[in-house]
Amino acid sequence: MSMLAGATLVVSALFGTGTPAAQAADVPAEFGTDWHDPVTAAPPVDRPHTKSCQVTLADAQFRDFTPYRGAYTPPKGCGDRWSKVVLRLDGKVKGRQYDRLGYLHVGGVEILRTSTPEPSPDGIAWHVEKDVTRYSDTFRTAQDVEMLIGNVVDDTYTGVIDVHVTLTFYAGRPSAPAPDRVLTLAGTPAGTTLTTPRNSERVVAEVYATGSGGGCEEFWYLTVADPAPYSCKADRGPYREVRISVDGRLAGIAAPFPNVWTGGWSNPFLWYVVPAPRAFDVRPIEYDLTPFAGLLNDGRPHRVEVSVAGVPAGQSGWSAPVNVLVWQDAHRAHVPGALTEDRATDLADSSTFTPGAENRVRTEAGHRLTVSGYLDTSHGRVTTTVTRTLAHTSVHRWTDGEAVDGLDATWTDDEAVGVAGRGPARTTRTHRTYTMNGATTLGADDRLRTVLTLGDRASAVTREGGRRTAWSRLDDTYSGDATYTADVPRDQRHAVGTSAERYRLLGSDGCYDRSLTTVQGVLTEDRSRC
Repeated sequence: MSMLAGATLVVSALFGTGTPAAQAADVPAEFGTDWHDPVTAAPPVDRPHTKSCQVTLADAQFRDFTPYRGAYTPPKGCGDRWSKVVLRLDGKVKGRQYDRLGYLHVGGVEILRTSTPEPSPDGIAWHVEKDVTRYSDTFRTAQDVEMLIGNVVDDTYTGVIDVHVTLTFYAGRPSAPAPDRVLTLAGTPAGTTLTTPRNSERVVAEVYATGSGGGCEEFWYLTVADPAPYSCKADRGPYREVRISVDGRLAGIAAPFPNVWTGGWSNPFLWYVVPAPRAFDVRPIEYDLTPFAGLLNDGRPHRVEVSVAGVPAGQSGWSAPVNVLVWQDAHRAHVPGALTEDRATDLADSSTFTPGAENRVRTEAGHRLTVSGYLDTSHGRVTTTVTRTLAHTSVHRWTDGEAVDGLDATWTDDEAVGVAGRGPARTTRTHRTYTMNGATTLGADDRLRTVLTLGDRASAVTREGGRRTAWSRLDDTYSGDATYTADVPRDQRHAVGTSAERYRLLGSDGCYDRSLTTVQGVLTEDRSRC
């Protein structure tokens, strides 16, 4: 997947084998025909020391766009309530292949969205781990399984993607109550609908939103409006906002994460060993829809729709499947309530084009939404208020012919969820920041160089009765610099490149801090500080 025209919370994942870092003498002068298996600095899933049972979800080879279909049967010997459920995907591929996107559904519930690394001729192997305890309701009964990593195999693109996926169940009680129900939307002639249990007291929607498919929406953050002369156009420019509505009323807004797949920014040498944050484990956007629970609890289907603001009319390229997680009031068959506030500011969205030897588009945009509602539960009236504030600032610069193409962008997504009426008032504030700063340059000698830094940061604080009860701070930063000769056979590219990632997670649950560095596909540093 190319960026240049004409140029060839808690989820954790661990990839690769974590082999010792190489000595400087082992580093070649340029990339060879093989490199270290993909690895990321993100932490592995914490596993309890209890009895476990394992179930295979899928054994599949993907050569085309035919889904794998199978059957899931609940495990025997670990009960039907688990302290943790861990998904593991083991993959391997060799030859020549693009990055590919995939999904895994159990009973229609999307439990994994992923992309793949690009292989070496000799072949690579990787794995992904994810805590999927929240889907325990789905795993308690037999279900259909569907998985697809859409692929093309022909005389040029020879890589067959081979995957093995398991679930491991750990006996015991989870540290936090898992949702009582996991629902999906039903398709009707009028759109998609949701019917929740009448005693729902917390409702959370999760949306696996990705701009993909190889077109301009894969690089939505680079699109420009007329009259700017750039290859990827959008009516108003690069601002995107993932929205969810209930019966036509705006219920949630969010900034999409600026995913970069392993062929992104025209330079696969950046990603051969260390992928961009979230590339192999695409995290869903979460929306707390509890203010709408009083409306949803009438036992009737309600229209729930997801849209991406900013996408040109009629243009494809976004996928946004939805799961709905529901916690129920065990002591009441019906929990009545009402939506009391649903208020949004006007969307601010301005892109200013400045022509020149280096064209520039500066974008500033933002939006704010507050929703509030109450429920009359078995433990009294509970009011939930959710406020979300989005902001986007970016400067996109490029030369004629896009031989130089650069972006400096920041997205913020601030959310406050307040709950009052059941014990001390509780508020959780989450501040998310995504950053992208880099440029691709194609020189007169056809040497293509990409320098790029990506940031995935978040801080969260929970207070009850004014006292801080939990906190966390995440900083996942990737940086890379890679150069190769474009439009020549692979063995004539003479590619060189470095990449690094540092993943830091601090908080009331402890400390994790790991750094990775690679040079010419060799892992030269793997350091843990906590």
